[in-house]
Amino acid sequence: MFSHVMLGANDLEASRKFYDALLATLGIGPGMANNQRYFYRSPTGTFAITTPLNGQAATHGNGGTFGFLAQSVEQVNAFHAAGVANGGTTCEDPPGYREGPAGKLYLAYLRDPTGNKICALYRVPK
Repeated sequence: MFSHVMLGANDLEASRKFYDALLATLGIGPGMANNQRYFYRSPTGTFAITTPLNGQAATHGNGGTFGFLAQSVEQVNAFHAAGVANGGTTCEDPPGYREGPAGKLYLAYLRDPTGNKICALYRVPK
């Protein structure tokens, strides 16, 4: 559905360090620099971080979450640990299982160095 997602960053290098470590746990290589942006590419899409082009501060949306697909519970836990170790903060509940209409999920939520809410999601097979 999406070709890419781009989030604003106030400290681009702190955000690059955070996302390089975080996305490495999902098998995605380091961000590639392009002007005041870093791009992370996968076979299914692109994620990017940037300082705002208008020169204003980057802000996070209240109620918004960007999710990254994980392949296992271990990947979700590694994602969360890498995020906390590199400037992120835990938000919501600790990493764990949740059940609902979409089935059983294993999730971990973080805020990145700018305050954007992100998560890793593993959909448990039935």
